[in-house]
Amino acid sequence: MSIKKSSSKVNKAWLHDHINDPYVKLANKEGYRARAAYKLKEIDETLHLVKPGQLVVDLGCTPGAWSQYLRRRMSPQGAAAGEMNGTIIGLDLLPMEAIEGVTFIQGDFREAETLVQLETALAGRKADLVVSDMAPNLSGISSADAARVEYLVELAIEFAQSHMKPQGALVAKVFHGGSYNAVVQKFKETFITAKPLKPKASRDRSSETFLVGLGLKGV
Repeated sequence: MSIKKSSSKVNKAWLHDHINDPYVKLANKEGYRARAAYKLKEIDETLHLVKPGQLVVDLGCTPGAWSQYLRRRMSPQGAAAGEMNGTIIGLDLLPMEAIEGVTFIQGDFREAETLVQLETALAGRKADLVVSDMAPNLSGISSADAARVEYLVELAIEFAQSHMKPQGALVAKVFHGGSYNAVVQKFKETFITAKPLKPKASRDRSSETFLVGLGLKGV
């Protein structure tokens, strides 16, 4: 009984924090599906990654906030609909409500069949930018979770190596923990420049941060 009460208190506290979160309020006001849009916005404003005319791949895109931000950046008027100069391909295991101008593929990024669909959508073109907000379902077992996180980031890096322009950029969500140093090292080995960033929209108590790789080495 006490466990249920404790769980209820935690849920109420989370809901209170969520409703009063300034980024949640801003997302509702500006029509974004999630506060996560402001994480990518800050990263973009810091490093100037997104430009009209680009081909961008959004891995782990559901519910679509990052794709919404990218779509607006590629609109001459910054609009959520209408004219768009660029190509956005989103992929996620979960379904996503359609976003005008965004090509969506539902599938598991870890499976070859899904990668074939993604390669078909690319039609031989190389991406200017790959963004990954992918995260595994966490088990609470730190060693297992660290391995899952590292595996997803490695897949994103491998995808960038194969399907991104040499001067392109990869943005990937990572978590501080057992796999963090290994993932940072992989970024340093793969990219000319590797930058860790924790946007203000990332909650203070969250262990998430973002690694940005700029320019592929040895290409």
